[in-house]
Amino acid sequence: MKMKRAWNVFYFGILLVFMVSCAVFAGDNWPSLRGPSHDGISDAAELPVEWSESENIRWKTAIHDQGWSTPVIWDNQVWLTTATEDGHKLFAVCVDFNSGKIIHDKLIFEIDKPQRKHDQNTYATPSPVIEAGRVYVHYGTHGTACLDTGTGSILWTREDLHVNHIQGPAGSPFLYKNLLILHLEGSEVQFVIALDKNSGKTVWKTDRPQEQYTKTIPLYRKGYSTPIILNVEGDDQLISVGAQMCHSYDPLTGEEIWSVYYGTDSTISSPVTDGELVFAITGYQQPSPELWAIRPTGMGDVTESHVVWKIKERVPIESSPIVKNGLIYMTNDNGRLSCVDAKTGEFVWQGSLRGKFGASPVFAGGRIYFSNKKGETTVISEGKDFKVLSTNVLDEGFVASPAIKDNSLIMRTKTHLYRIEN
Repeated sequence: MKMKRAWNVFYFGILLVFMVSCAVFAGDNWPSLRGPSHDGISDAAELPVEWSESENIRWKTAIHDQGWSTPVIWDNQVWLTTATEDGHKLFAVCVDFNSGKIIHDKLIFEIDKPQRKHDQNTYATPSPVIEAGRVYVHYGTHGTACLDTGTGSILWTREDLHVNHIQGPAGSPFLYKNLLILHLEGSEVQFVIALDKNSGKTVWKTDRPQEQYTKTIPLYRKGYSTPIILNVEGDDQLISVGAQMCHSYDPLTGEEIWSVYYGTDSTISSPVTDGELVFAITGYQQPSPELWAIRPTGMGDVTESHVVWKIKERVPIESSPIVKNGLIYMTNDNGRLSCVDAKTGEFVWQGSLRGKFGASPVFAGGRIYFSNKKGETTVISEGKDFKVLSTNVLDEGFVASPAIKDNSLIMRTKTHLYRIEN
């Protein structure tokens, strides 16, 4: 009996430690563009549902100049990038998560002749990526750098990875094991490259297939998407949506595994997955962008064999979808909101939101948060019925996607960074 009681106490102790560790981990960091799992999903259970300029604002910090990069968070540091409107000076800024005070404001690059950009883009649109002790910032063709998060000092830079963006940079860096992976597509060259995260040196570089790109005009050869990792039958794949094609690569070597050809320039949206299918958004030079569901188990060109379904309406150009519990939630750039069955591609429901949308939504606690370019965030319930829970307004609009930590929303408007919590 004593032995059984002792075992029960031991078992309970182990369970308690596990539960506490999970609680500590919940919502702990937001290390990249779409969070720890690269899908916009957080395990935070108590995010605020309602806020305004006078309600549920923990702090509000002005951020100088201009940038659409999503904030990334590690421990008590929030990092983001910004740039002068003319692109001559590129900065990295660190804000204290608890107080909102600026810890580091670092000039990273000075550019003599910045490329032109679209009026709606900035020179600091790619989001940083962060891990313990290091943050990696990327400004497309204008440079990539690694910083020490404690001192703010620059550890290494690369200024030789050049493409002609035509409309400015957008794709964000991606960390995988010891690699920093960049997706760079311009009008003249298109490639994916992996750098050693400790030194910045090239580990591998894979060019996109030129025979497909030269079929179209230079404007349609550019891409702005950020890749994701998907484990397929025990092996990781790097899923990279680009102009003309979606590719799967071995993330350690850059070797192509499979590809799907859709033949138009890419959107800004990142791919998403439910673990079984890849959901990739094609370019908007078709009558409209399309959402394709791809089975990621093939080899070579699988365009005819592994595309499971397609959606040709209500598909976003800029924002990325949320996939949760077998349903895909997305809003196109004009606020036409949809819920789609992930297995069949059939619409479950459709709705409408006010305004124009560019930021990607986030999911937490059974709720999905959609933020528009006028400063409104609409919160809806997940599930097979369209239900709006609240609409919340701040003074300026959103292009950067939200970040989440410790049941707080970190939201970047055109001029400020907010911490929003109950």
